[in-house]
Amino acid sequence: MPAERSAVPIPILSFHSVTDRPGPDLATWSVTPARFGEHLDCLLDEGRTPLTVTDFVAAVAGRRELPERPVMVTFDDGYADFVPAADQMAARGIVSTLYVTTGPLVGSPTVGMPIAPMLTAEQLAPLEVLGVEIGAHSHHHFHIDVAPRSVALDEIGRPKAILEEVLRHPVTSFAYPHGSYSVAVRDQVRAAGYTSACAVRNAFSSIADDPFSLARLTVRDFTTTDTVRDWLQGRGAPIAPNRERWRTKVWRVRRWAAAGDSRRQAQR
Repeated sequence: MPAERSAVPIPILSFHSVTDRPGPDLATWSVTPARFGEHLDCLLDEGRTPLTVTDFVAAVAGRRELPERPVMVTFDDGYADFVPAADQMAARGIVSTLYVTTGPLVGSPTVGMPIAPMLTAEQLAPLEVLGVEIGAHSHHHFHIDVAPRSVALDEIGRPKAILEEVLRHPVTSFAYPHGSYSVAVRDQVRAAGYTSACAVRNAFSSIADDPFSLARLTVRDFTTTDTVRDWLQGRGAPIAPNRERWRTKVWRVRRWAAAGDSRRQAQR
């Protein structure tokens, strides 16, 4: 792999909700439809070619052509307001990847997610017709990197089975809930039959990025169109290192300790 190619920043944008009226818990993770439209127009103005995450990973592996200026638009969680957002993207010929938390599809509770209307199972297949790749985003939205191994395996495997039953075809991309993963979790995702997984990392991806911990740039309520334009021009963020940062490890230890405290409290 030529060093100059591996150093080219590739933006993977991460959205959650597109709405004018978010609830208080979801507000910081939302953008308005008007602002989202600006982001999409900017993407096209900058000459970026949208890919699904699975197509990007296949292109890096040499199984299809990689465009000169790729970009990925991803959504996490599966809020109901994704439907009009998908229409906005389809009107511009922009494909995307939606990572669905499957608990709401079957009436199971989720953890650490804002309460808002969610997509139904019946809405997923029509979204694929609009150019949306459906991926898995766990079942209950746990921090799976600090969960017991059996829980992590269930959170990885169960949404794949549910989505494949709904869609009648393989589901091959995963996104870590809360962006939290470890080497063990990454290996479990690979062993479950996925071919890619998105983290967060708030950095650019590249063709040297690990396909099971792809770096993304999170778009939030305060993210301006100028910021998105900078990202699309390859500015304003680092390229993700091909290793786990020490701050991530420290944060995992703290969350593991907090999870242990919660378990001990529950046993009393």
